[in-house]
Amino acid sequence: MFWTPGNQKFYFYRHPTDMRKSFNGLCGIVTGILKEDPLDGSVYIFVNKRRNLIKLLLWDSDGFWIFYKRLEKGTFQIPELSDKSSTIEFSYEELMMLIKGIDLKTIKRRTRYKRKYPLVG
Repeated sequence: MFWTPGNQKFYFYRHPTDMRKSFNGLCGIVTGILKEDPLDGSVYIFVNKRRNLIKLLLWDSDGFWIFYKRLEKGTFQIPELSDKSSTIEFSYEELMMLIKGIDLKTIKRRTRYKRKYPLVG
């Protein structure tokens, strides 16, 4: 079964990553640098120094997935932050725009309702 987005969180690691890293190396970044649990079901996003390669690491109940893309032309945009944090939390829509090459700085979001507290049931 291929991955389909659910209620995952998406974390973009802002620093260049050696794309030779595989499951263990990327998990090492998640646990050692980001201080997160790679088994929490979140998607962790990594880009190389030239910004033409991207990897997504995802835990899927009994094993890891790595999604990997190489651009033949162009680069992935690294979002800017004013603070020194290592990660940026993304939405699924922002991830898709990043992968499709849409400039995230020019996006203007329209007001939408967002529930503050989850439904209890």
